[in-house]
Amino acid sequence: MKQNTNNQQLEKESGRSVLQTVNAKTTTEGEGFLVHRAFPNYSLREFDPFLLLDEMGPIVMPPGQAKGAPDHPHRGFETVTYMLDGVFEHKDSHGHAGKLNPGDVQWMTAGSGVIHSEMPEKEFLQKGGRLHGFQLWVNLPKKDKMTRPHYQDIPASKIPIIQQNGVSVKVIAGDSMGQKAVIDTKTPIIYLHYILQPGAKTIQAVPQNYNAFAYVISGKGLFGSDKKPAHKEQAVLFRQDGNEITIESLDETLDVLLIAGVPIGEPIARYGPFVMNTEQEIREAVLDYNLGKMGKID
Repeated sequence: MKQNTNNQQLEKESGRSVLQTVNAKTTTEGEGFLVHRAFPNYSLREFDPFLLLDEMGPIVMPPGQAKGAPDHPHRGFETVTYMLDGVFEHKDSHGHAGKLNPGDVQWMTAGSGVIHSEMPEKEFLQKGGRLHGFQLWVNLPKKDKMTRPHYQDIPASKIPIIQQNGVSVKVIAGDSMGQKAVIDTKTPIIYLHYILQPGAKTIQAVPQNYNAFAYVISGKGLFGSDKKPAHKEQAVLFRQDGNEITIESLDETLDVLLIAGVPIGEPIARYGPFVMNTEQEIREAVLDYNLGKMGKID
């Protein structure tokens, strides 16, 4: 009993507590597809270095009704698209094109500017089906904001998945349970997809200087050293008061993302799809876009 008490005390001392729990806001994007937006919303504008987290769906699309995001610009940050269900095609103004199947990840560094489209794949559009995925926006430091745009397209088959003690984790960025992700990030990032069976528990190491949050996809669980409850469509923000994060499932399977990164600590100016350091840089981005300097999709 004493040993168990000592372990609980050590976990509490090294584990992070919960700062805030945020309810996702339901809205629409692109051509009108449903998203649950964890942030930015009325209670959380950004969580440095993260600018946005959208859960796309889940929704079953009838034949011919799937919607996407037609040609639109980006500058100054990165977009991370993670598909769970459905198939999307993407194209850009630099001649890059590809397909996102279930389980695939695209890490796009928009940098100096790109016109981008993400649309339902033709067969998926014709037949319909379940659409579910996530898009995360990651800020870039000033030194990288005008870097040349580039992509990392990672098929599901190359993303490590580890299973032990009722816990499954997909390592999209960073490392977990001794496995390291194949993605190379501009700033240090952890992006993990956990599935915990009923009554399971995981403890993930996260450097104390990282900002970290979890997003509950489905189920209910307890988070942090203070065991705060959270459920579907809630984001859990952690304090920087430890170097471990504890997640426990209750009486049902818990499906959750755990995302963390080193804060950049620079001024943020944002206008729609442009995220820079100053308002003048935003005006320059809008002008460059209007003048066609970000190119066009053929």
